[in-house]
Amino acid sequence: MAKYDEYKVMHVVEGGCGTLLLGSSGLPMKKLESTLNQEAADGWELVFQVIENKRFWLFWTREAVIITLGRKHA
Repeated sequence: MAKYDEYKVMHVVEGGCGTLLLGSSGLPMKKLESTLNQEAADGWELVFQVIENKRFWLFWTREAVIITLGRKHA
């Protein structure tokens, strides 16, 4: 396993309005993709990711992804 000098954790959640109105809205993939591309350009690498489902209000669940990025100093 690679050892990094610095870590960053990102938490991306699907929209609440879509969850309430439609029952599900999905993760914002375009936003996630552009953010990851920007972080990669700054030298960050994806280390680990996990998808979680959390209760949202009373009846709904909301999906989120937790991403851990790592970077080595030159």
